[in-house]
Amino acid sequence: MFTHKKGLNIRLTSVQMIVLFYLGAVFTATILFRLPIVQKPGVELSLIDTIFTAVSAVSVTGLTVVSTADTFSVPGTFILAFVLQFGGIGIMTLGTFIWLILGKRIGLRERHLIMTDQNRATFSGLVILMKEILKLILFIELIGTIILGVYYLTYFSTWQEAFLQGFFAAVSATTNAGFDITGESLVPFANDYFVQSVNIVLLTLGAIGFPVLVEVKDFIKAKRNKKKFGFSLFTKITTITFFSLIFFGMFFILLFDWSNFLLDKSWHEKFFYSLFQSVTTRNGGLATMDVSEFSVATQLMLSFLMFVGASPSSVGGGIRTTTFAIILLAIFSFARGKQSVKIFHRELDQEDILKSFVVICVATFICGLSIIILAAYEPFPLMHIIFEVTSAFGTTGLSMGITPELSVLGKQVIIILMFIGRIGIFSFLFIMRGTETTERYHYPKEKVIIG
Repeated sequence: MFTHKKGLNIRLTSVQMIVLFYLGAVFTATILFRLPIVQKPGVELSLIDTIFTAVSAVSVTGLTVVSTADTFSVPGTFILAFVLQFGGIGIMTLGTFIWLILGKRIGLRERHLIMTDQNRATFSGLVILMKEILKLILFIELIGTIILGVYYLTYFSTWQEAFLQGFFAAVSATTNAGFDITGESLVPFANDYFVQSVNIVLLTLGAIGFPVLVEVKDFIKAKRNKKKFGFSLFTKITTITFFSLIFFGMFFILLFDWSNFLLDKSWHEKFFYSLFQSVTTRNGGLATMDVSEFSVATQLMLSFLMFVGASPSSVGGGIRTTTFAIILLAIFSFARGKQSVKIFHRELDQEDILKSFVVICVATFICGLSIIILAAYEPFPLMHIIFEVTSAFGTTGLSMGITPELSVLGKQVIIILMFIGRIGIFSFLFIMRGTETTERYHYPKEKVIIG
């Protein structure tokens, strides 16, 4: 709990402060996007569209009510990229970097905020983790910019435009923002497998989770020094679930659309269309085709994948991969009559299992309520609404094209979903929560009939 300035009786929890920081980021982004220098001549954004774009950028969702390519000037493109960076790697990561530059001591208060922002359970190694995250992400984006910038020289007439496109594409892919300045996402590169492969790598590195990247870096370093290294349970569960979902999505895209969208495609086109669209549901939001061309079965499956989202402590939203994995493990263990959940010679904490079920129940309720509201007030097919809602909640950014046509109410619903998806379900639940207190008494327990 943090107390405001002396004389004011305002007490804020770390979660409430983080939410305020993100709201402040949205407010700042809204002001920046209203500046004349940010927009192209003749372009004028309404206030609700500006707020929508700001929330989409801070939450690195990528859903847009206007064309990014037609709206933002070159300075505006750089400002948008900065906002994506800010929202992608987290407020406290960049905040820590600024504090270190200014020579500020990272005290208990700041460490508590970092822990909350990065979904960490302990204070151990937080500042070092923030440094590692920032260095890794900037390094990945730099390499991505160079590779794409050089390669785009064959696509664009000037080196300035090629590297601007390469820079923005690298930032957007690494932060899984889903924004693009081509005006057509990655559709122009539908048959360019090099561009797609680079984007797949960047999308994966951004969504798999910062702790995983740090552990892989430490593993490589340990191997070079011929030292032993063991991956954490978090990394094992996250990595297996993450790539399993990619292969799951790819398989079912091939299965459901083999005789539909993929019917007249060659084997390599089938492979890359299914692989890329599966990877992008992890939180990317970029697409090499119009997803509305997929069958309804594929669209429902993609909606499910977007609802799951990316890994914890990454650039993505959704219920997160570990939540999904723990729920499956818990159900499987319960079905086998087990009293606990064991995996990789470890036993999962009962509180983590309970939290996972809380997350999926609250997320299902929020998305379900949003779908009902939009279905009641928006003139679009139910499948389009389901797809848009799960995309917003998962901060993915894939769209079936209805976002610009939403009413003010519809845009407000999507804005709230994107914001909740970025801060996370627990931060959303704990906004109104005060200081956690220890219960001083308990009532007698009594069993009730379940199921």
